[in-house]
Amino acid sequence: MRALPRRTLTLLCVAGVGLTSALVPTTTAHAANTATVYYATSWPTANIHYQPTGGSWTAVPGVAMDETACAGWKKKTLDLGTATGLKAAFNNGSGTWDNNNGADHTLGTGTVMVRNGQVTAGDPCAGTGGNQAIVYFHTKTKGWTSANVHYQPTGGSWTPVPGVAMNETACADWAKRTIDLGTATGLKAAFNNGSGTWDNNNGADYTIGLGRTTVKGGVVVAGAAEPCAPATPDETAPSVPAGLTATVSGTTVKLSWTAATDNVGVTGYEIRRAKGAGTPVVLKAGGTSYSDAGLDPRTAYTYRVRALDAAGNASADGGAVPATTGDAPPAPAEGSPLGGDPREDSIYFVMTARFNDGDPANNRGGSQHVRSGNAANGDPMFRGDFKGLIDKLDYVKALGFSAIWITPVVLNRSDYDFHGYHGWDFHRIDTRLETPGATYQDLINKAHAKGIKIFQDVVYNHSSRWGVKDLFTPTVWGARDEWKWLYNEKEPGREYDPMVEHQGNDPGLTPQQNALAKGRPYNGDQWSTAAPAGNTCRDYGTPTQYTSPEGFRIHNCQWPNPTSGMFPASYYHQCWIGNWEGADSKSCWLHDDLADLNTESKVVQDYLIDVYNKFIDMGVDGFRVDTAVHVSRLMWNRRFLPALREHAVSRHGEKGKDFYVFGEVAAFVHDKWNRGSVNHSAQFYTWKERREFDPDDAKAVVEQFDHENLMGTGNQPTSTNAFLNGNSYHAPDHSKASGMNVIDMRMHMNFGEAANAFDNGRDSDDSYNDATYNTVYVDSHDYGPNKSTVRYAGGTDAWAENMSLMWTFRGIPTLFYGSEIEFQKGRPIDCGPVCPLATTGRAYYGDHLEGSVTASGFGVVGSTSGPVAQTLNQPLARHLQRLNQIRRAVPALQKGQYSTEGVSGRMAYKRRYTAGGVDSFALVTVSGTATFTGVPNGTYVDAVTGDRKTVTGGSLTASVSGKGNLRVYVLDLPGGPAPGKVGADGPYLK
Repeated sequence: MRALPRRTLTLLCVAGVGLTSALVPTTTAHAANTATVYYATSWPTANIHYQPTGGSWTAVPGVAMDETACAGWKKKTLDLGTATGLKAAFNNGSGTWDNNNGADHTLGTGTVMVRNGQVTAGDPCAGTGGNQAIVYFHTKTKGWTSANVHYQPTGGSWTPVPGVAMNETACADWAKRTIDLGTATGLKAAFNNGSGTWDNNNGADYTIGLGRTTVKGGVVVAGAAEPCAPATPDETAPSVPAGLTATVSGTTVKLSWTAATDNVGVTGYEIRRAKGAGTPVVLKAGGTSYSDAGLDPRTAYTYRVRALDAAGNASADGGAVPATTGDAPPAPAEGSPLGGDPREDSIYFVMTARFNDGDPANNRGGSQHVRSGNAANGDPMFRGDFKGLIDKLDYVKALGFSAIWITPVVLNRSDYDFHGYHGWDFHRIDTRLETPGATYQDLINKAHAKGIKIFQDVVYNHSSRWGVKDLFTPTVWGARDEWKWLYNEKEPGREYDPMVEHQGNDPGLTPQQNALAKGRPYNGDQWSTAAPAGNTCRDYGTPTQYTSPEGFRIHNCQWPNPTSGMFPASYYHQCWIGNWEGADSKSCWLHDDLADLNTESKVVQDYLIDVYNKFIDMGVDGFRVDTAVHVSRLMWNRRFLPALREHAVSRHGEKGKDFYVFGEVAAFVHDKWNRGSVNHSAQFYTWKERREFDPDDAKAVVEQFDHENLMGTGNQPTSTNAFLNGNSYHAPDHSKASGMNVIDMRMHMNFGEAANAFDNGRDSDDSYNDATYNTVYVDSHDYGPNKSTVRYAGGTDAWAENMSLMWTFRGIPTLFYGSEIEFQKGRPIDCGPVCPLATTGRAYYGDHLEGSVTASGFGVVGSTSGPVAQTLNQPLARHLQRLNQIRRAVPALQKGQYSTEGVSGRMAYKRRYTAGGVDSFALVTVSGTATFTGVPNGTYVDAVTGDRKTVTGGSLTASVSGKGNLRVYVLDLPGGPAPGKVGADGPYLK
């Protein structure tokens, strides 16, 4: 169903009794002195309080409407004597009234129906077939306060927009409407909030049958239980888990036990682990086993297990079981990068925590688990892990990708940090991603064994919650009064551990406080009621005028603020960004949960260089740099890039020279330069500095910003590194390259249409040092084209065309996980913790990967079974496989310069790469026919069809039709023989 227009809906108001009148329709007399009144309501009982014309009102509350009627209606036949009509108001006998907004209902004699303030003649229960749909819509997941249902009975017509109000009595967070369908056996429906916001199931509408149906978060449940039925309090605890056993392997203890029973159902288990006589640590398990890893070697522990149910009832602890760990296992061998030109790769981008769940034992929902709606979906924010990615490396290879870009891996510390961009301890891998035998080092090594590179997302600009461990983390104000749900009791020596979450069952907290505390890891190391020694935060602990979203008074120095003195200038910047195209965007905070690092400070520089050198030592193949634009280019050129390059080469030799760095220089505009600001444009970051600046870094970044702004867009360096000289490749000049490559933001912004992205890309390419190193994608974990906040939904054919362009034009093609099946197309990419992740572009993907898959080569499936086989058989997945095969077979498509000189055709170009004995020349056209003139004579073979053409007069016409189809005519040369037809025909390439 297409988008629906906005329309105002008048709702029936229910108020106290009033005796004024208004003119409404009356019926034709049926029996001179009677009126049979039908009243539509969800009330269990109803009364009619009425006044015959010329007579007196009945006593309040009136007479019971107790005659037999059909579902959703109450009925009463009234003896009116000689009266020819009546006024009426209705009530439920418990003080709730419908008196037509104080005007009362004016009725005639005969058979009358009253529904939503409208009076009509007729019997709603006669000859209708009696079919009804009772529809409940969950408003909370949409953030609505009310809802309308716009519907079409099977075989019937749609109601007028916006539909009818779902205003029947229901409970909090639900809207209800009983729909009389007559003989229809179901309906299609869309819902709206009456103000232009719709939920039409992503254009498919909802299919609803008879009886009670609930619609919540896009999920339809037929024959549903009454969602508003009062729950009987569950006060019965589960049985005690029995049969606890502990098996030790090195520093890992594997526990298992017999399932407990419960009158309603066991929802999980608590494990209490005691180390000697120390205070037990509480762990959480969803099933009857738990793998407790990373323990101290040669240490005695004791374990007990108890069962929990949904009502918070807990069994007694089971019997204690001892376990003594052995020696710590040897660390995985440090890895070595694969090396090789990164342009030979195509990149698959995964959010590790949302990709595939290899070990549920490390899943964690965090403090927003319930509020976000993730709990209702059984979908903790940290769900995927390195084991899950290792298990599906063959899936990535079967698609044809030879590199994986993964989200940051350092230990995060924020309420909703599954994405990884809130680093706190940069020296540690986030424990919610690792499991024994599936560490980050294991992932790197096992990916390399399959010929797949790992590009790691890194953050130099900021940290979170609210600082950097071992650099500086401020002590915030806190008090265990009304805030005790937020602040843990201090325990000497205990530190933050995201694997140990508050269970929401502290007897010292109220039920409300326990609900707020549930899912929060320990933070007793972070707060103090009294100002700590050396405190520099002004007015520490003084109450402010502000309150938290929960309604609690906020105090000074309780939350991060760069202007409060809380954060020392030697470590953090001291301001908020005011101008996103100004110098302050390089030296101020983006957000209160992103502590902006002072990257002009040597102590900060040394810290960041040191922590990221450790990942180079592990053998990662490159870095994707988050928020690169918010660090001055001068700091990249003067400090970070030289240090990175030097360490990679000293550690890995020639392979270290191929370390690929690509930065996020976010420029959400369609123009070549970001609103005229060179300092905020992606291509600017690919160049070295052109002059010397002050030796003091803080002064130098200001000098550089002002100097380059003064130079303006017309005086920036240009390059021919991406372009052919006629038909000839020339050695690129990288002497002025910074060493940072970039995400092609201009193509990304213009990928609403492939041809538009192509035109805009070409227009910018002279301003990059070498655009053939650009990372090119359509959408990502942040935005779609045109800064859209939803995952790309341009259609399958448009996706295929975009891919055909990306895989054959200059740059390194990159795909966000799931786009190979248009996963979550049109869904919001991110909405934070206010909606379930399952409804966003960051949804869990593992359900589509279940089963087995082996890859016999890049883009080649050896064997597969289960749902993953269906995933790989989707049209775009098959299209990707062949595109990757073709690109790998033709060096010109990977590393070639390009030209459109002498080329006719909408998206057509020639590409050539000549180096080291390789000479590869290809003519490419996407989606339409093109003619190439002035090209070298010889034999050309199309990699898509195998068609051979002999050129003798310097002209070749490549005929192609079909959106996303492609021709790649490769000149048969001694240094680059034409590969012939590559792969098998598919849904687009044929």
